[in-house]
Amino acid sequence: MILVLNAGSSSLRCALFRPGVVAPVWRAHVAGTGTDPKLSVDGEPVVGERPPPGDHATVARWLFDRLPYAPTAAGHRVVHGGLRHASPVRLDADVMVTLKGLVPLAPAHQPQALACIRAVGETWPRLPQVACFDTAFHRTQDRLAQLYPLPRALIGEGLVRFGFHGLSYAHLARSYPTGRVLAAHLGHGASLCAIQDGRSVATTMGFTTLDGVMMGTRSGAVDPGLVLHLIRERGLSPDAVAELLNERSGLLGVSGISDDVRVLEASDAPGAREALDLFAYRIVREAGSLIAALGGVDAVVFTGGIGEHSAQVRVAVCRGLAFTGVALDDVANAGGEARIEAPGSAVTIRIVPANEEREIALSVTEALALT
Repeated sequence: MILVLNAGSSSLRCALFRPGVVAPVWRAHVAGTGTDPKLSVDGEPVVGERPPPGDHATVARWLFDRLPYAPTAAGHRVVHGGLRHASPVRLDADVMVTLKGLVPLAPAHQPQALACIRAVGETWPRLPQVACFDTAFHRTQDRLAQLYPLPRALIGEGLVRFGFHGLSYAHLARSYPTGRVLAAHLGHGASLCAIQDGRSVATTMGFTTLDGVMMGTRSGAVDPGLVLHLIRERGLSPDAVAELLNERSGLLGVSGISDDVRVLEASDAPGAREALDLFAYRIVREAGSLIAALGGVDAVVFTGGIGEHSAQVRVAVCRGLAFTGVALDDVANAGGEARIEAPGSAVTIRIVPANEEREIALSVTEALALT
């Protein structure tokens, strides 16, 4: 039985899988870790039982006491593997030192994953644990796709494009082992990835998760000179700029209302409409660059909370990609069906539910040769 832990910045997903089995035998989700945690089990909210407020390790230990089966191995989503880790790795003391050194590159996620790893180790000291990295999927990219035009000394020190959401894209790639795929992971954090024959060719996130398309509260790509302006001319500290770009920008910043697409779609406020329009516009612009990197596109795949559930966002994105031969079936799209392209569309259009936990379980199975 494989225990899978997927630690977000303020959430924790936990699941149990049998090796080789697609669906989990049990899964739980704690949202709002820290101050106001809420529990759901097997997709249903649990009334009358609340996890304790606290850090991820506290919540993880609370969930361990409620597991219906004892685990024989554990797998973790770890956002950053750096340049060293291009595939899942069994955890030991040396690997933990390396991953701790990457905390500055993913401060909102890396510490939470490490805390869960330690919690598992304290609960089951002999349990084998495997780290599965969001960055690993993109290590297949050509060198030019990973480089920034910086001095060579800085490139040599690891200031390169890493890319993220790799576990989500790896899950998609299992369904599309051949062809040119534009994958759109659209959620509170959002990115796009160009996948050719199952391997990452290019992606929108770079050195950090702040790059690329506009997101819930993150700005996505902005002119580096704008950052310098905020520091030099507006007197903002680096920490204040980081807070502005990570927590007060994106859909929230442009709309002035909310970072939730559902709220914005229900609003008549001009700011809400403009935020949604800008979100789709930025996705289409970034998509054009990835399609160029692929030399064309055979399939567009939507995943993530917004990608899976917002028919309006899918309409806006596909309308902007009409030049590629994308044609949407309005009825299938409104119904959220798995295939949503119109008859005669030159490009397949799919909705694939994100399933990072399944990808982690499969990776653990392969890494530990479980049967």
